[in-house]
Amino acid sequence: MKKLLFNITDYEYLAERVLASGLFEKGELEVSHFTDGERYQRIICNVEDRDVILLGGTVSDQATLELYDLASSLVSYGANSLTLVIPYFGYSTMERAVLSGEIVTAKTRARLLSCIPRSNRGNKVLLFDLHSEGIQYYFEHGLYPVHVYCKDIVIAAAREYGGNNFVMASTDAGRAKWVESLANDMGVNAAFILKRRLKGDHTEVSAINADVAGKTVIIYDDMIRSGGSIINAAQTYKNAGAGDIYVITTHGLFVNDGINKLKNSGLIKKLICTDSHVNTQYIADDFTEIRSLAGLISQNIG
Repeated sequence: MKKLLFNITDYEYLAERVLASGLFEKGELEVSHFTDGERYQRIICNVEDRDVILLGGTVSDQATLELYDLASSLVSYGANSLTLVIPYFGYSTMERAVLSGEIVTAKTRARLLSCIPRSNRGNKVLLFDLHSEGIQYYFEHGLYPVHVYCKDIVIAAAREYGGNNFVMASTDAGRAKWVESLANDMGVNAAFILKRRLKGDHTEVSAINADVAGKTVIIYDDMIRSGGSIINAAQTYKNAGAGDIYVITTHGLFVNDGINKLKNSGLIKKLICTDSHVNTQYIADDFTEIRSLAGLISQNIG
């Protein structure tokens, strides 16, 4: 019997792509809203003794609660097993407190999802290219976390646009370890930018650790919000003599007109990202290429 695949409202687009494989059965839901804005949900199909998958990113407070409410009810109605698939885990940059009194929201959200009742065979959560490796250890009470790396998607894109002679680059030293791992897998050089803090949030570039003159540079970052750090990095590499610059990211939020900022900078030839975030579904231009996580999801839940 095929596993049942449910999704929250925002992730209908990705659920359809996963279902296209024919490996899963679509879980039927009724979702509407009361006049005061409260959500109404009803599970239409029978989930008793079924292995259930629930797909949804925590892209907003509303989406997070929709995911939590639905997951809890699927277990209450008898699901044999529950696998949460969270393509984008919100608040992942708030994984630690820097200033006294800051709320570590990545941890509180993990604790919330850890309160979902346990199914007969246990609950599992799949998380994709987390901003920090430590986030997966915030989940509690038997909710088993699996960190899924999108490395194959990133490498395929880098190979397509960089060929065999390019530099894999990061925006700063903070992502250098992951970018170096990608570069080693592809047999190319890695580059990152060394910065020196001046005052407050102000920094200056002190050096680039690799020669990029005349070479294609592919910048990878796990997440792009408004694109500011990517533009700064691209300008730094361009000033160092880089040739064509491409950008690859797993999670494209592109807030505050981020796509146009990146495009209009004149520094970046093409942007490649996955469909992990709902905002990618509103992009329609030749500058941006969207690659789906559907195949990777199917591999890990099939």
